[in-house]
Amino acid sequence: MKINWGTGIVIAFLLFMSFILFFVIKSSTQDQYKYDLVSEEYYKDELKYQVEIDKLNNAKSLKIEINKVDKGIEIKFPVNFNANNTDGLVSFYRPSNKVLDFKLPLEIAKNRMLISDEKLVQGNWNISIDFENNSKEYLIKKTISY
Repeated sequence: MKINWGTGIVIAFLLFMSFILFFVIKSSTQDQYKYDLVSEEYYKDELKYQVEIDKLNNAKSLKIEINKVDKGIEIKFPVNFNANNTDGLVSFYRPSNKVLDFKLPLEIAKNRMLISDEKLVQGNWNISIDFENNSKEYLIKKTISY
């Protein structure tokens, strides 16, 4: 059986399309390739972005350190920081798996807060500390490898 060049091109094109379709279906159905949104309400969050920028600028004056220690992650506030009128939230976002995300209330004792390593899994974490102190709002963001 002799195949002319037109039939050969059609066969090659169909094989190529089948190959691409196979990988698209395979990658979209496996949990290994699951992609989650950073936020379910991303549009509403983007409208509030200027407030976030202002909070980040306020936090530049504070020298807050976020470090990995043996027992977990330590958030260290400056010595002259008055934590009495402070209310806030510490958020841990895991870029690779949203099931591991969690939030904790900001609880400062002796200008420090320790997050124990019970909930922390090895890998990259995006840490966000959003708090208010003496009616001024602050936001600190840092990526840390644990």
